[in-house]
Amino acid sequence: MKIKWSGVFPAVTTKFTDDDQLDFNAFEKNIEAQLEAGAEGLILGGSLGEASVLTNEEKYELLAHTVAFVAGKVPVLLNIAESTTKAAIATAKKAEELGASGLMLLPPMRYYADQEETLVFFKAIAESTELPIMIYNNPVDYKIEVTLDMFEELAKYPNIQAVKESTRDISNVTRMINRFGDRFKIFTGVDPLAMESLVMGAHGWVAGLVDAFPRETVAIFRLVKENRIAEALTIYRWFLPVLELDIHPKLVQYIKLAEVATGIGTENVRAPRLALKGEERERVLKTINDALANRPELPENSWGVLESQTA
Repeated sequence: MKIKWSGVFPAVTTKFTDDDQLDFNAFEKNIEAQLEAGAEGLILGGSLGEASVLTNEEKYELLAHTVAFVAGKVPVLLNIAESTTKAAIATAKKAEELGASGLMLLPPMRYYADQEETLVFFKAIAESTELPIMIYNNPVDYKIEVTLDMFEELAKYPNIQAVKESTRDISNVTRMINRFGDRFKIFTGVDPLAMESLVMGAHGWVAGLVDAFPRETVAIFRLVKENRIAEALTIYRWFLPVLELDIHPKLVQYIKLAEVATGIGTENVRAPRLALKGEERERVLKTINDALANRPELPENSWGVLESQTA
């Protein structure tokens, strides 16, 4: 599947049963909500998907199940977060074999690679697969920045097509566009900076709180792209306290708690993560419940399946 790099791509959570197995029933319920709301892609096995505690077998099972369940409605991307080039290439090849539409690619994990090492890592993976690739640029959490000069090198690889822009520097959207024009499709990757990035020209949104609030997330994206800024801003201002749950170390627990509150998820996480309790739980629940108590009515035609998604 050729990827149309635009729209909301949920970074979906991985659902677990009470006995710590993959919970495909809960997972499908959430995916159905994303598709109904108008998500235009899905990303599996990211940080929010608890990739660090999934076995390779579970990642591949999750990918194969999602590809079959989605049945071509939207592209399905697998995140690659590996410590070695060899393992990353093996994951890319397996993802292609299982029907993934594309990859989201992090720099080497655990080792603080320099620019040359990072570029060689990215290039080796790009050369190993025909799948389209989104580079995940998140120096805040992963300590390696993919600079503009590095993207100049990566532009030589036609299957490196997009970037998840998570530098927390809004101006980087403009810098990328000024330097590369339309060569790389830019996805905002930080929920509390999403509308600002979209206004500055980002093509899409790799979203986290979409897992609990799919319609509102899609509505903000579409309204901005239709230049209905005032309508988008009303929703965004309401949403911001919840969106800020995305930038906490416990974002997985926070967002899963929000999924429970909106009826499209479960709270189960995999150790070493633990369920929230005490004052922290009450504080997060208050943020979520305050939002639900004032949930805005969405403008007509601001969410739902687009004709292009069913073509």
